[in-house]
Amino acid sequence: MQKVSRRTALIGGAGVLALAPTALAVGLAPRRFAAALVPAAHRPLETRGTTLESAAAPQGNGPYRRLTAGPGYAPVLREDLASRASATPSLIPLAAVVQLTDLHIVDAQSPARFEMFSAANGSAFRPQEALGTHGAARLIARINAIGAAPFTGRALDAVVSTGDNTDNGETLELDWYLAALSGGQVVANSGSRTLWEGAQSSGRPQWYNPESPVADVYKKAGFPELPGFFGRVAAPHTSAGLAVPWYAVFGNHDDSVCGSLSNLHSAWDDVYTGDVKFTRFTTDAANAAVHTLWTTSATTAAARGAVRELGELPALDRQWEVTADERRRPFSKAEYIGTHLAPENTGPGPVGHGFTADDLAAGRTYYTAQLAPGVLGVSLDSTTPAGLAHGSLTDQQFRWLEQTLAAHPDEYIVVFSHHTSTSMDNPLPDPDDPASPCHSGDEVRNVLHRHPQVVAWVNGHVHANRITPQRGSDALHSFWEITTASHIDFPQQARIIELARSGRGLLSIFTTLIESDAPYQAGYSDGSQTALASLYRELSFNDPHRAPGHEGEPTDRNTELLLADPLGSAL
Repeated sequence: MQKVSRRTALIGGAGVLALAPTALAVGLAPRRFAAALVPAAHRPLETRGTTLESAAAPQGNGPYRRLTAGPGYAPVLREDLASRASATPSLIPLAAVVQLTDLHIVDAQSPARFEMFSAANGSAFRPQEALGTHGAARLIARINAIGAAPFTGRALDAVVSTGDNTDNGETLELDWYLAALSGGQVVANSGSRTLWEGAQSSGRPQWYNPESPVADVYKKAGFPELPGFFGRVAAPHTSAGLAVPWYAVFGNHDDSVCGSLSNLHSAWDDVYTGDVKFTRFTTDAANAAVHTLWTTSATTAAARGAVRELGELPALDRQWEVTADERRRPFSKAEYIGTHLAPENTGPGPVGHGFTADDLAAGRTYYTAQLAPGVLGVSLDSTTPAGLAHGSLTDQQFRWLEQTLAAHPDEYIVVFSHHTSTSMDNPLPDPDDPASPCHSGDEVRNVLHRHPQVVAWVNGHVHANRITPQRGSDALHSFWEITTASHIDFPQQARIIELARSGRGLLSIFTTLIESDAPYQAGYSDGSQTALASLYRELSFNDPHRAPGHEGEPTDRNTELLLADPLGSAL
């Protein structure tokens, strides 16, 4: 990640001068900081409700720490791809979009989960995962409360959720995610109506058992005992739904079992909807294969062999029985699109949230969307139905991308996908067309470089904030790759992205991180949605498997990204 250098200075809002490096040490509070940066003749920089104002920070010492309001993230000017010789006289706002990514709405009681591998892979079990619908509802409340973008003041044009909206490709998770984004009631419970039957009520010491006094490894690390926790989680709660149009992108967890195994095999339906929770298969070969998938790199030969081995599923060992639930059935891509098209899920629109009836009929999982006048969104499906967590593009989609870019030379283009340029290296072919090549992130990047109107590639997947300059043959053939952290793992953030002409042949892309509208601390017995969303964040920070550094460097957070304007002349 890029460090702050002589070419990286703090910046303010519309028409703001770059600060001298000495301002870094002043430590101004967010409100004073904004006022100091913005000349009186310009619209003030609005910090409320964003990480420009404050961001979650740990409090105290010890293995388990509560959170409090820490300092905001100072905005940083990045001139990696273009530089500004003097102050900007004005901004011409073009678009303001919020990116959500990796919501990972989880049915924490599903039999088709692989918590047994949590010691080797922390994503197999998270202590906060039962609270995902509460966290999502409060993130949506935050977006609705902001309304306008902080640097340009432009009303939000759209929200784009860049995949892994569900955690395990389960129909019930899909229903909860759609209720959260379009508005509706959620009851985050499955299986038994009277008992919690997931890993967290098992009494097994390798997992967090919040209601039990059992001395699990989490409580030994200071995690609280929470009497009545499951009742509060499973109580009905309501999401207001987004107030602006929103669009959906496929992620690997929306497309496969636990994000890695192809769900094209019908035997998985029986695992999802059955009465036996996965602990192990009845054959050593299958157990070795699933262990390999959870403990090795996503694209190794061993992982590819494991996918092939699990093409035929043996029976499950019946050592852990649960209540069956037909609502857990895994969904297909066609069902995913069809559910987005359903009238009850339209919310603020558009109908289908990017997908159309023609897409459903053709089996097409990628599309374009007019984000704002003169600004086109291009949504890619980077998932690989054959399995493995990393992605690629099918040959058909790759050719569509080339044709789409060529057909829109006079619009700014923002590309959206789930996978990053470096995580699109999945070698498995398309099961529907195994003879055709699949295309990597390097190939996609090269195509984007050939079209100067492409200004940004926005994605997720890696659960971390990263902003990468993608340099082409010259300034006009370069773009920014903007990667945002997940909303299941700390720091649980989303990102506002503003596009504006900033004069003298330059384009500015402003990025501002936001957190859910939940207090940094709440009472543990409080069953309100805001309190449970607060606990969701707190547990994610204290997760012993949490990978450090997902917050990113200052240059990956709140920024102004300069770019040569491919469509505008010097103002």
